[in-house]
Amino acid sequence: MAKLAAAAKGFKPASTRVELALHLGNAGIPLGKLIYQKDGAREFSQFAYDAAWRASADFFTVSPDVLNAPGFQQFKPAGKEESCFFQALADTEPDDWGRRVIARAHAKAREKDASLPALTTLDFLCHVDDFSRMGALRLHDTKTYLRTSAQGRRQTPPLLELERMLTASRAVEENQETQEDLRYLQGKGTSLGGMRPKCTVLDEDGFLAMGKFPSVKDERSITRGEVLALQLAKLAGIDGARARVQMVGAIPVAIIRRFDRTAEDGRIPYMSGTTLLQAKRGEERAYTEVIDELRGISQDFQKDARELWRRLVFNHLITNVDDHLHNIGLLYVGRKQWTLSPAFDLNPFPDKDRESRTWLSEDTGPITSVDQLMGQAARFELATTQDALKVLGEVVKAVQQWRTLATSSAIGLTQQELGAFAPAFEHEALVEALQLLA
Repeated sequence: MAKLAAAAKGFKPASTRVELALHLGNAGIPLGKLIYQKDGAREFSQFAYDAAWRASADFFTVSPDVLNAPGFQQFKPAGKEESCFFQALADTEPDDWGRRVIARAHAKAREKDASLPALTTLDFLCHVDDFSRMGALRLHDTKTYLRTSAQGRRQTPPLLELERMLTASRAVEENQETQEDLRYLQGKGTSLGGMRPKCTVLDEDGFLAMGKFPSVKDERSITRGEVLALQLAKLAGIDGARARVQMVGAIPVAIIRRFDRTAEDGRIPYMSGTTLLQAKRGEERAYTEVIDELRGISQDFQKDARELWRRLVFNHLITNVDDHLHNIGLLYVGRKQWTLSPAFDLNPFPDKDRESRTWLSEDTGPITSVDQLMGQAARFELATTQDALKVLGEVVKAVQQWRTLATSSAIGLTQQELGAFAPAFEHEALVEALQLLA
């Protein structure tokens, strides 16, 4: 026993060092070199820009935490919950659902081969298929882009396979998945966030999209509710992701088109609001901070600022309180400028208090009333009360149509199901808004 204890005390886990190239877009423009290092429990990474990219007229910093400087820059996680990669690359990591599928598959593999090492942060990053990775960043191992399948685009299934994906996802949720289920789901996850079951698909027009499935734990039709919110957002004048309900037998699946691809499959650089503010997980930040950062990089600052305020009003009136910074996106438009991405992950929460997760401003705290939003409208480029009331009126008019849209063939909620959602749309905040408009 003494010898074993001595041996254990002197044991030092092997270190790991992996080098990868980072490329941009379908053209595969070399951006630089990424080095991942693991030394025992410590994980960190380094990145160095390619000299030709820094000298290019098209150069832009791929992430706010990557300086325009020569040589390697090191990234260490600030805590156990943080990524060890620079934040725009961390935006492409698998979400909670994707990590669950990857971890389950690895656990089953280790049952057959106990010598397999534990998964690292790099393993999770590399399990995202190149074809469907969010944004325009691409990982290359000097031979090929990192793919879960050599089939590339064909690895992303068409809508015809939704039933197969739904069945495999249900098996994972119920802890009854087979190796075949997990193998099928590998690489089809998304990095847009969330623990709910989902897969990447090609929609009816051949565009990259997400298929979001109902959970076995759902007490109301969450998928129909999200599509309802996204379609209401359009009526409210909000630029939102294209969404519809696709029936798989009797089960409604939300099909939401990705906005980081062009009609020709071109890849658009992306970063989240978390990355924009270089925020840490769980940190309290404010929308006015987003505005301050947008001021220096937005292609049309006034348009983006007003759009963001419109979304805040809409979120408040539909009780979308899952408004963390990862649910804000930015798309690169060239010349070192960005624009707000279409709105996504809009969900009514009838069972939650109407209080935002992200603060309105550092002075006012979370959003809890329409009056509070009106008081900060000028910070969002709505110079007069009349400007703000005009936007408020347009949003209120759209939200008031929720029952009609919800029971239409496009959404398909029954009259009985409306009751489950009603508290999210019909409440004192709507009354407050109507009084301000009177």
